Amino acid sequence: MKPLLTVALIFGGRSAEHEISLISARSIYINLNPRKYRVISVYIDRDGRWKRVPSPEIPAARLKTGRGFSFLPWESRSIKSALRADVYFPVLHGPYGEDGTIQGLLEMADVPYVGAGVLASAIGMDKAVFKNLLSQLGLPVVPYLVVYESEWKEGPNQLLGKIRGKLSLPLFVKPANLGSSVGISKVKKLKELDPAIRMAFRYDRKILVEKAIVGREIECSVLGNEQPQASLPGEVIPHREFYDYADKYLEGKTRFQIPAELPEPTVREIQKLAVAAFRAIDACGMARVDFFLEKGTEKIYINEINTIPGFTEISMYPKLWEVSGLSFSRLLDRLIQLALERHRRKKRCLEIT
Repeated sequence: MKPLLTVALIFGGRSAEHEISLISARSIYINLNPRKYRVISVYIDRDGRWKRVPSPEIPAARLKTGRGFSFLPWESRSIKSALRADVYFPVLHGPYGEDGTIQGLLEMADVPYVGAGVLASAIGMDKAVFKNLLSQLGLPVVPYLVVYESEWKEGPNQLLGKIRGKLSLPLFVKPANLGSSVGISKVKKLKELDPAIRMAFRYDRKILVEKAIVGREIECSVLGNEQPQASLPGEVIPHREFYDYADKYLEGKTRFQIPAELPEPTVREIQKLAVAAFRAIDACGMARVDFFLEKGTEKIYINEINTIPGFTEISMYPKLWEVSGLSFSRLLDRLIQLALERHRRKKRCLEIT
């Protein structure tokens, strides 16, 4: 028998998506094949302290007990021994996990890890930079404006006028660097714009104001390194006005059509654009690309990319691969293989230079 591969599952974190990370980690833990892997569970609390725990399945109250430690410096023997693994699997949604920070730490440690690298993670996390990049490449994104908090404080009335002059209602207002629909508002009346902007600035110093597309919400999963592949797309049918945090994680009333009922040419175009967005940010491993399909025109818009997509029981990323012929367990196998392959390739390149 082959020796078990040690996987360090890293979850929790400092972002507003802390609780979602715990749910995702539990799903991954359950679906990692015990005949192939030995799992080290590493919990990061909301203050950024690290601790090794029995598993992600223990109650949240227990996760918070006991002493944690700072992950730096790497030279600490106790840290090295506690967290030594063959591959690291960060399941940290949002800032301080999905934005390139943990990836940079793992790069410094020169260890294999699942998912996108520093650059792709940072671009994918920042919705403003992502949309700017896609616009430059001629990929379809909805009309938008990037607004900084400093602009808002200097002249809120002037800024409101600028938004009204460039974008028509309804609008979405969202933080540039957060996921799981945290801090997002749909604005249907002008009087709602000011409070929506103020709420978004509670989560980030930079926000997006963009045209709200009337139509269908489509998601597509991407898997791979240099030769990424796209899954069949799925459709999110929100119970609320839009697919917000409560709809995603609290109420459970959202419906999903997996795979989405779409004409074959539309499926192929969505898959093509999903791979194009993945490559645009130089992603690797995994990502979920979200789209709008406009009612009437049937025009496809790329909304955003998630480089550490949700892995909960209702999450689209694993579900879309399941209907595309790859089970949850085999998907995790593939992600770990991709992480190891990328690290080996990087080491070979460094040896050549």
